[in-house]
Amino acid sequence: MANDILITNIKGLAQVREISPTFLSGAAMGDLPVISNSYLLISDGLIADYGKMENVPSIHAKEIIDASGRFVFPSFVDSHTHLVFAASREEEFVMKIRGASYAEIAAKGGGILNSAKKLRATSEDELFENALERAKEIIQLGTGAVEIKSGYGLTVKDELKMLRVAKRIGKLTPLTVKTTFLGAHAVPAEMKKAEYIKLIIEEMLPAVAEENLADYIDVFCEEGFFSPEETERIVMEGKKQGMKPRIHANQLHRSGGVQVGVKTNAMSVDHLENIGEEEIQILKNTKTMPTVLPGAAFFLNLPFPPSRKMIDEGLPIAIASDYNPGSSPTGNMQLMISMACIKMKMTPEEVFNAATVNTAYAIDLAQTHGSITRGKVANVFVTKPAPSIAYLPYHFGNNFIERVILNGKIIEH
Repeated sequence: MANDILITNIKGLAQVREISPTFLSGAAMGDLPVISNSYLLISDGLIADYGKMENVPSIHAKEIIDASGRFVFPSFVDSHTHLVFAASREEEFVMKIRGASYAEIAAKGGGILNSAKKLRATSEDELFENALERAKEIIQLGTGAVEIKSGYGLTVKDELKMLRVAKRIGKLTPLTVKTTFLGAHAVPAEMKKAEYIKLIIEEMLPAVAEENLADYIDVFCEEGFFSPEETERIVMEGKKQGMKPRIHANQLHRSGGVQVGVKTNAMSVDHLENIGEEEIQILKNTKTMPTVLPGAAFFLNLPFPPSRKMIDEGLPIAIASDYNPGSSPTGNMQLMISMACIKMKMTPEEVFNAATVNTAYAIDLAQTHGSITRGKVANVFVTKPAPSIAYLPYHFGNNFIERVILNGKIIEH
């Protein structure tokens, strides 16, 4: 057919699922189905067929890619980013090197408030152009679907501006984009907290809902930011406006964020650098996805989340980048999965499941993304030649992707 792509001689077609799983947890995370010496047929932007090379169909595809010695995977789904921001914060990076803590930097006008100040002074078009460059970068690194949060505006106008930019990224790039309203990221310097929460609930949420700008609502549930009670109140108001909750939980302290996430049926609780046995037990048998952000733990020198223990106790894990200017200035999901193997003792099979199937679930894309399943969106990448799947996260710091296909189209560099 005129627009078909046929990938042949694939060394290993990975994450093949005849029936798309909702998500994978516990021991099931260690199982990554792979078809060796295989083909993949893409038609009309969707995965049409796959199987062993001896059964390859004789069709006249527009493009035939020989993937000898290479693996093919579904594209990464990055379920937690702050991709839209005005400027980098490397001056704070230097302060950290010299010993300043996250809290000390925030007290000096750094942190989220620094980003808010810069964002307010940036036009929507300029913000879009900056974000577009980051979007192109993550596409080449293997990401095909991404969640993007607001939270650096902290005024009605600027939060809406961020979400509009995130929506434009979804329209004007091949990325599948989900958006999250994170007005409750910090309290602006010019307001008291109670006053700001009132603004979020009475003005921001209705304005976001009116323009249909957010799929989700998020709150930074953390000491010095928003308490569990405040978090619950804000996300419940968001739910009334049709936004599903997801929570920044347990990053710096055992903040109660996990408990609020489970109580409010949040799609995910993200960070979890400070999580104990109590939270692990609370998460069992829920639909809330524990999401780890290795880039933030690494960059801030925080403890890495205890993923090994969580999986061994039967929980699912999702891995996202937390791409943001303050605590994880990279959207490289390849680096995230390597860190999860090295620092969190997750196996290569587990990290690929965590960065595809489980992250797809965390942003309501389980039916369309995250696995090689007939009828799903043809978001895949072809690796460079590799001896095994384990080689990919092992050979860390190098881009292991040779070709990217999104929505059934080859993406040129």
